[in-house]
Amino acid sequence: MSVASGLAEVTDADFAVEVIGSDLPVLVEFTADWCGPCRQMVPVLKDIAFSEGDRLKVVQVDVDRNPATALAHGVLSAPTLVVYRDGAPVRSMVGARSKRRLLEELADADVL
Repeated sequence: MSVASGLAEVTDADFAVEVIGSDLPVLVEFTADWCGPCRQMVPVLKDIAFSEGDRLKVVQVDVDRNPATALAHGVLSAPTLVVYRDGAPVRSMVGARSKRRLLEELADADVL
């Protein structure tokens, strides 16, 4: 668990189990402590995790502490939001966004 954000934190060691192997679609925020827009996303992600938790798992991956996962998934900037369904990425979004916009994008990706 990420102390700073209150969102579940996934690492290089457990990404395959927590994200790729998840029964639910997973929204992953690739984030970093130094990233201002990433911090702006925390309340949005917490709201979505709370309201959509039965349909969507929301987690964070710190790119500085988990470089192998970030590299393997082609993450070049933070925040990068990626939706995984059935173990595969189905939507990738770069940059901070409002809750409304993120919910629209998740609906467009047929996740919600």
